Amino acid sequence: MRATFDVRTERRLQVLDVTDHVAAVLPDDYDGVCTVFSRHTTTGVCVNEAESRLLDDIESMLTQSVSDDGWRHDELDGNADSHLRALLVGNGISIPVVGGELDLGRWQSVLLVECDGPRTRTVTVATT
Repeated sequence: MRATFDVRTERRLQVLDVTDHVAAVLPDDYDGVCTVFSRHTTTGVCVNEAESRLLDDIESMLTQSVSDDGWRHDELDGNADSHLRALLVGNGISIPVVGGELDLGRWQSVLLVECDGPRTRTVTVATT
């Protein structure tokens, strides 16, 4: 199974909980592993807690870890910081699925990390 969904981001750097989007495309009786993948080089996907203050902290950490300018790629299109921040997060994750449900821990959520918004992003969910 392979499905996609789109997410519209509102800010240049933004962390969004997309757990419900991922869960909605899983087959009801599926047991196995799903892969959640961003097809964009300036977004990332991770699992963490979707508490609002932590989401703000993730954004702050990425801002503090990678400066906005001074990168060679900026000579081309001015968004090197976005590529580097997404590189830190990673573009895909694997999650166990049991009975069509994501087998996440109590506080875990699937997060999309936008590093070059606002944009419409496409996320792929695939089962094996």
